[in-house]
Amino acid sequence: MNMTYLKTIQGDTTSHCPVWFMRQAGRSQAEYRRIKEKYSLFEITQQPELCAYITRLPVEEYNVDAAILYKDIMTPLQPIGVQVELKPGIGPVIDNPIRHAKDIEALRPLEPSESLPHILETIRILTQEQLQVPLIGFCGAPFTLASYMIEGGPSKNYQKTRQMLVAEPELWDALMEKLTAMSITYLDAQIKAGASAVQIFDSWVGAVSALEYKARIYPFMERLIKGLKELHPTTPITMFGVGTYHLLPLWKELPLDVIGLDWRAPISDATKMGITQTVQGNLDPSYLFAPWDVIQAEIDRILQEGQAHGRHIFNLGHGVVPEANPEVLQRIVHYVHEVTSK
Repeated sequence: MNMTYLKTIQGDTTSHCPVWFMRQAGRSQAEYRRIKEKYSLFEITQQPELCAYITRLPVEEYNVDAAILYKDIMTPLQPIGVQVELKPGIGPVIDNPIRHAKDIEALRPLEPSESLPHILETIRILTQEQLQVPLIGFCGAPFTLASYMIEGGPSKNYQKTRQMLVAEPELWDALMEKLTAMSITYLDAQIKAGASAVQIFDSWVGAVSALEYKARIYPFMERLIKGLKELHPTTPITMFGVGTYHLLPLWKELPLDVIGLDWRAPISDATKMGITQTVQGNLDPSYLFAPWDVIQAEIDRILQEGQAHGRHIFNLGHGVVPEANPEVLQRIVHYVHEVTSK
């Protein structure tokens, strides 16, 4: 089994720099697009064999060093009482947004074995039968989930979310309490089913200031990560968000194993900040459409900074976009493996 991804996180010597891509399962793959003509995302995830097949596709097509479970950060919200629908071209739309204390009180505890057995079965199929690389499970972070639940869908400025955070702190904390407990339960179930590592996607937390983060979000993230570490001390935890450069000095204080960097945050800056955790990233997805010599030069720069840092997992600075050419992704993996194995 290819353990390069896990060995890098542990600080062990590896034969090459590991590579995987956020949103590598699906999006730009022709086979995935054919499947999506028949099924929605939620319908796919409710069919473990099909979901496992999609999760496995990029490992076989791109030769990446880790797989990430095909699902959405919204997956655990329906079972706790959130009426969410993934609308094409829009994203998650929620019919019962959080407005009052009673809305938060109505949220049910998550029981993964009862409400998400298909997710756990997909993990078992992959880890017991099919994968030759580690499987990464994941969840949406409390802030990012809350932002959808409060706004009612995607937002440009997260005004309602930030409003609740600063103007109604008791309401905010009550929602964070529930989502933190749910996240621990959800990730615990994924690890028990066979996931080798987990990633927390705090996609939109860059919308808040470092001051607000420290006061109203950091305590819950610390509780989430420490709570999971108590249950699974050796399972690596990664955090990733977009536009989070200003939060990196706080993230480095959390008991994380890996810090994911978006394309705006140079690895060299993370090193200067005193980040000692493994860093992950961070090719701008826009480069996927550049001529190869331009892509290659940028990869070389990132790899050089990653090598200077000491522990580096190559990834994009955000997810694969649907228009990306799979052949380019395949070539990037081959190039990173080749260059770093010399």
